[in-house]
Amino acid sequence: MDPLSDVLSLLRPRSALSAGLDAGGDWAIRFPAHDGIKFNAVMRGACWVAVEGEAEPVEIAAGDCFLLTRGRPFRLATNPGLSAIDSATIYDRAADNVATCNGGGDFFLVGGRFFFAGDAAGLLFDALPAIVPIRDASNQAAILRWALDQLAVELRQGAPGGALMADHLAQIMLLQVLRLWLASKRPTGWLGALADPRLARALTALHAAPARRWTLAELAGRAGMSRTTFAERFRAVVGQPPLAYLAGWRMQLAADRLRRSDEGVASIAYSVGYESETAFRTAFSRRMLCTPMQYRRRMAALLLHRTLR
Repeated sequence: MDPLSDVLSLLRPRSALSAGLDAGGDWAIRFPAHDGIKFNAVMRGACWVAVEGEAEPVEIAAGDCFLLTRGRPFRLATNPGLSAIDSATIYDRAADNVATCNGGGDFFLVGGRFFFAGDAAGLLFDALPAIVPIRDASNQAAILRWALDQLAVELRQGAPGGALMADHLAQIMLLQVLRLWLASKRPTGWLGALADPRLARALTALHAAPARRWTLAELAGRAGMSRTTFAERFRAVVGQPPLAYLAGWRMQLAADRLRRSDEGVASIAYSVGYESETAFRTAFSRRMLCTPMQYRRRMAALLLHRTLR
């Protein structure tokens, strides 16, 4: 499995709640802080997106889409200077999963929100800016164009199975947006390594066999670079040395197994490349600030709490 698929599979989107916005005239809407990643695509019209803490708003037009990755409050508006209404004012009375502002007709947006399992969400969030805009995305990828059109239909028609269809369409769109962004930008972090063909080869090899006792020389060979050049390039792009990245990825895999299975700690330790349970426990406690069993109990309690809510 490739690194992007690896990370998204580990995150396992828990749900994707989709909603639309149909607005007319001049308007401004204020949205509260949110969990997970918000995805929005403008089908008609244009608006400005302003995220709390970011210096400048970003203009988004028909055919564009964007991700909001930090969970901060944000505003959508036809003019950044307009006074905004609270989103609950119109979304609480949305009909057929589409909220209407000023009678609608001039602007239409479809969107989704993704919630992720466990503690691994930072792998994706930390590698992305607060706003990830994709310009004219509908013309860059036939898959995304189809998904956008189909999602708009599902939101408006309310056909049987529409909620499940919207969830899956939104997940396809999230993956496609990340692909388009990688193709058009030079991001940092592990996503930046995916945008570099040589680093991507090494990262793919590492993800394919995380338990292997990789050496810097072997990874550099996969990248077709000298050890020194590879180490410097990897650190400059990803923000940490290759073997440190490997250690962190092993911890994420181990945490996922602790959370999802009853497998013994020793078995998990060996499966992610540690030669002894003691070494694994020490490394896990250093990174996760708790023992493996404390982590397992904490995650079980959290799951029970979510189930009972």
